[in-house]
Amino acid sequence: MIGAYLLDPFLDYGFMRRALVGCLALSLGACPLGVILVLRRMSLVGDAMAHAILPGAAVGFLVAGLSLVAMTIGGVVTGLAVAILAGLVSRFTPLREDASFAAFYLVSLGLGVLLVSMRGSSVDLLHVLFGTVLALDNPALFLMASIASLTLVTLALIYRPLIVECLDPGFLRSVGGGGTAAHMIFLTLVVLNLVGGFQALGTLMVVGIMMLPAAAARFWSETVPGQMIVATLFGFVACVAGLLISYHEELPASPSIILSAGILYGASILLGRHGSVANAALRLRHLQR
Repeated sequence: MIGAYLLDPFLDYGFMRRALVGCLALSLGACPLGVILVLRRMSLVGDAMAHAILPGAAVGFLVAGLSLVAMTIGGVVTGLAVAILAGLVSRFTPLREDASFAAFYLVSLGLGVLLVSMRGSSVDLLHVLFGTVLALDNPALFLMASIASLTLVTLALIYRPLIVECLDPGFLRSVGGGGTAAHMIFLTLVVLNLVGGFQALGTLMVVGIMMLPAAAARFWSETVPGQMIVATLFGFVACVAGLLISYHEELPASPSIILSAGILYGASILLGRHGSVANAALRLRHLQR
């Protein structure tokens, strides 16, 4: 009975298998990046970047309809443009980076929704905002797998300067360690994963699979590699659970995946090995003795 509940949807339907493969590829690339965003205290920047790709995707939609290539190129261009502009504003003005990202995020969200609404229907708008994970085709899967592979290889190459730049950027600048280059490469990877992920989960949901498993992993491991592994595993579990809930309960797939990740985050807050409510209660009880 349990085996049928877990396996039959993926064995019987090709669209469920494609959705599973796409979500797992997204988790493999996005969750490690989410750990770095949490480490850098840039969690809300990920949300801002997710909405920054919306105008470019909307322009691609206006030019070529629901074209994977056009919407991907548009999303990458506007996402990188917002990242660069927000960085320049924070560097040359008193405004902090998170505030500048928030400003560009609000403008991007409004502009993107307006552009899609000019030509598309409400169904097209929902497709861009919330994705169509159960309608992924082979080109979309290839794009997501390619982005995940590129992300993992690039993270392996820039891992050390990226971590040092997170913890002590002044030291890295003093030794000429290329912290700025590592930061820009990292932001590029974030944009690429968000662009690849919006095909499945939409621009409003994709950041959830990047940030929720990463935040939950903080309660289970104290090392960055350990958190990346745990975050990826949590991403996998959330994707499988969300797809199964969507199939059996006839609920939308994208919110089901994100809510599954949210349940894992809530459970981690309560029961995690490091800094959780249960851990703090045990420590207090030990001290009282």
